[in-house]
Amino acid sequence: MLDTINEFFGFTKTDYADLVKKGAIILDVRSKGEFASGHVKNAINIPLDQLPNNLTRLKDKNKTIITCCASGMRSGSAKSLLLKNGYTDVHNGGGWMSLNEKI
Repeated sequence: MLDTINEFFGFTKTDYADLVKKGAIILDVRSKGEFASGHVKNAINIPLDQLPNNLTRLKDKNKTIITCCASGMRSGSAKSLLLKNGYTDVHNGGGWMSLNEKI
């Protein structure tokens, strides 16, 4: 149970730098305004409330996706939504600033 909770909030020992090096997509689910104030380089911005209607922007369901937001809550919800829609390799990167330091 604790592993599931840690994974949901992005507290696992995932090597995000390696995932990015291998071509992972970074999906920032904060609002457009939050994203404009700073974000991980090359991240795609699809706000969480708009994600269900924009899944076609993430064409390859087998491509690695790292979700991020401000704290890890919205990115955890985005991860769950993506997994429920058939995406197979999704990681919650947590807060974007923390993720940025890891990559």
